[in-house]
Amino acid sequence: MRNSTFLFSALVAGMAATIPYARAQGETLTVAWYGGNWGDAFQECVADPFTEATGIQVVPDIGTSTTTLAKLQQQAANPTIDVVYMDGGISELAEEAGVLGAIDLEAMPNSEKLAKSAIYRNGEKVYAVGGGYYSLGLTYRTDEIETAPMSWEALWDEDYAGAVTIPSPSNSAGIPFIFFLNRIGGGSPDDMSETFEKLKSLDAGLFFDSSGAASNAFQSGEVIIGAHFSVGAWDLIDSGLPVGFVVPKEGVWATDARLHVVEGAPNPEGALKFIDMALSAEAASCLAETLYLGPAVTEVELSPEVGRKLPWGENGSVDDLLLFDWNEINARRAELTDTWNREVAR
Repeated sequence: MRNSTFLFSALVAGMAATIPYARAQGETLTVAWYGGNWGDAFQECVADPFTEATGIQVVPDIGTSTTTLAKLQQQAANPTIDVVYMDGGISELAEEAGVLGAIDLEAMPNSEKLAKSAIYRNGEKVYAVGGGYYSLGLTYRTDEIETAPMSWEALWDEDYAGAVTIPSPSNSAGIPFIFFLNRIGGGSPDDMSETFEKLKSLDAGLFFDSSGAASNAFQSGEVIIGAHFSVGAWDLIDSGLPVGFVVPKEGVWATDARLHVVEGAPNPEGALKFIDMALSAEAASCLAETLYLGPAVTEVELSPEVGRKLPWGENGSVDDLLLFDWNEINARRAELTDTWNREVAR
């Protein structure tokens, strides 16, 4: 993590200036979030300043979005988790499963800075708010490919045959990426046959199930070009590996990490305070500095170096991201996975 002391001080100062929380000794809040550098960043950017400002100790519950949803369903009658981070798509499934509580935006002053597109409703109920955007961009080994590829057509370049990776349907980005390829190829959502014909012709070295598998493949040189998450790609680049990440001319598919209050949460008041902290400009700035998450709130000041690494690229904005309707994607997930298994993953 970079500039940890400065970021932490700024976060606490920012929160103290806007939210007069009373300190609660001995109180705890259980928050489910992702592992690895994601969890480290949530701890530094949100949990530590939250505890400093409120006295409430945060107890992390580490897991992927799908494992967190399974846990919420198992605990539905007696939940032990207060707040959960989950990805778009799983967020909609959790709401459908009835394990999410309503989020009172009026109880969170920082929600006024939140983009309307980052407020997720089911009727009048707000069931999720955006915690930052990430994208699936074109990633490549700079020691193998001298000139940055600027079109997704590069995946089908014969020079890279057998060394290409894209997400499988088992990955959260797998089905959305099929929608994305269909969109940029001019296909109709009702007929993706041409997109699957194109996927069948892709000479891939790996259909990755997890972001970690994609990172490992780029790190080992097993693949030299492919679709990878902006957070994972920049983590490789920052570690000194010969890897590049670009937003191609056709654009990128993107989604977000969202915050939710669990239905029947043990500490609902603390949960709203935590989410309010996560929506502060200081927390968003910290997450952009550490994960290059694109802020979902306004008034976030970033350096040009960080700005160029955000999910929409150097000259883009959130308006340039292709954000699909997850309900439409989830409704077709089984059908498209079956088609993939029959026609692509043979």
